Amino acid sequence: MNPSAWLAPPAWLTPDEWQAVRISLIVASRSTAFGLPLAVLAAYALSRGRFAGRSVLDALVLLPLVMPPVVIGWGLLLLFGVRGPLGSLLQDWFGVRLVFTTAGAALATAVMAFPLMVRAIRLSLEGVDPGLEAAARTLGAGPIDRFVTVTLPLMAPGILAGAVIAFAAGLGEFGAVITFASNIPGETQTLPLAIYAATQVPGGEATAAKLSAVSFSLAIAGLLLSELIARRMRRLLGM
Repeated sequence: MNPSAWLAPPAWLTPDEWQAVRISLIVASRSTAFGLPLAVLAAYALSRGRFAGRSVLDALVLLPLVMPPVVIGWGLLLLFGVRGPLGSLLQDWFGVRLVFTTAGAALATAVMAFPLMVRAIRLSLEGVDPGLEAAARTLGAGPIDRFVTVTLPLMAPGILAGAVIAFAAGLGEFGAVITFASNIPGETQTLPLAIYAATQVPGGEATAAKLSAVSFSLAIAGLLLSELIARRMRRLLGM
């Protein structure tokens, strides 16, 4: 089969509708790939670390869960906008512009999904017996060796589950994306934004219903896959 056939829209979706689905998958994938390593480090620091300001870090990590997504998007706009302190540096030094781009949509999605990843990974890490790490230490393993050979494999179910949950959540992010990246067809218009746009035009109910069904199916598939991965990993690890 020609590989380009996989990029062709299904017969029951128009090219514009498929474009929204494709952008959603790209944004969710990028946000998960970007946020996952940071989520692992944050979960480890919050679970194993003992340092001043730990409670503050914990609150900052969970902040996107309780803040309105529009406020998060507005904050990103202030920081990473063309005139923002970080956005101007990226523009001047590297020629990178995040606002109103697919990369910006991925950043906004990553910020909103980050607490979900940290929570899943932290719960898995807290289920790891510290005695195993202590035993490795007595055998001469250093901190990095202990993390890579003992801790990381045992927390793998949480990492994989958190990644899938974040991916599924990223497919449905709306407020932060539309505030920071806008609703640009072919660039930042993800599935939720395309559904919203369809509801704003006369006769768009059929399109909104179709895209809502796609969004619902992807979300359910992501949650089921997360549970399946977590169970199989626990079984492999004898947990």
